[in-house]
Amino acid sequence: MSTSPVATVLEGIDAAIAVGLPVKVNMVVRRGVNEDSIVPMARRFHGSGCILRFIEYMDVGSSNHWRVDEVVPAAKIIRMIDADMSLEAVPPNYAGEVARRYRYRDGGGEIGVIASVTQPFCSGCTRARLTADGQVYTCLFATTGHDLRTLLRSGLPDEAVAQALRSIWQGRDDRYSELRATEHGSLPKVEMSRIGG
Repeated sequence: MSTSPVATVLEGIDAAIAVGLPVKVNMVVRRGVNEDSIVPMARRFHGSGCILRFIEYMDVGSSNHWRVDEVVPAAKIIRMIDADMSLEAVPPNYAGEVARRYRYRDGGGEIGVIASVTQPFCSGCTRARLTADGQVYTCLFATTGHDLRTLLRSGLPDEAVAQALRSIWQGRDDRYSELRATEHGSLPKVEMSRIGG
């Protein structure tokens, strides 16, 4: 008798936790699709040692046909879980951490919420992304990347490459999440399958 794909994934998560691997599970929450699974997911991973992250449905790329009315705000997600299992806020682990952290008051672990739609964090972002073909993107919502592959293959010394990367980062003006409601919302964006999460 075969098991369901979900059961297989859950068994794999449990096996990873059992051998001491750190496990983090991300759940993108979309109104009308899976918001009724928020509390069951929290219950499933409560006390498991696994960190569960709830992510507001975002307009990454153009193929998901995103609409703002399908976003379940992070504040609502926290209220739903807190009503079932009491939570308290926890400070970030490091500057620029994108998830707002909460722990269960009963010691059952922690969850986080990533709220780039309702609580943008552009000004504190410390993340860059590298595609398989060597493009560096300074924002998940970027329209273009920077060619790192050619730079690395140019034969420049490491310090020159490092300086070029510093210049790219220091020159960035990415504020997509803060400006989502303006004309930036209609700009073409790189697809998640290309840039990663």
